[in-house]
Amino acid sequence: MAMQGIRTLLLLLALLGLWLVQPSSGQVRRYQQFLRQHVDPTSEGGDASYCNQMMHRRRMTVPRCKPVNSFIHEDIWNINSICHTVGIKCKNGQMNCHEGIMKVTDCRVTGGSVSPNCRYRATARTRHVAIACDDSLPVHFDG
Repeated sequence: MAMQGIRTLLLLLALLGLWLVQPSSGQVRRYQQFLRQHVDPTSEGGDASYCNQMMHRRRMTVPRCKPVNSFIHEDIWNINSICHTVGIKCKNGQMNCHEGIMKVTDCRVTGGSVSPNCRYRATARTRHVAIACDDSLPVHFDG
């Protein structure tokens, strides 16, 4: 029950932050997708069962198994603060990426996995991450 309250509070704080920043509707969609695909502040992550559950729960196993995904285990304020660091070059050559050190679980699909029963292996660690931002909102996990 307490965990549900924490999640509700985090969601309300994220929505308040969106209201204060006044992003465009396209930015909001990209930010919401980023949150769905990459943010899990209530867990330490870690093993294959975590990846299998989260990839399914977050709808990344249909219509095909997403090959690689990373979940960040930090609160949304820490993640958003990366957007205020010095910009670096993204993999696509644009200069809207920013980096920081975060707790992350990397999920990689195992050979022979077939949607929707995708199976993943996990690597959990604290590491450098690169995140693309659009007007101070994280919108893409770049690595």
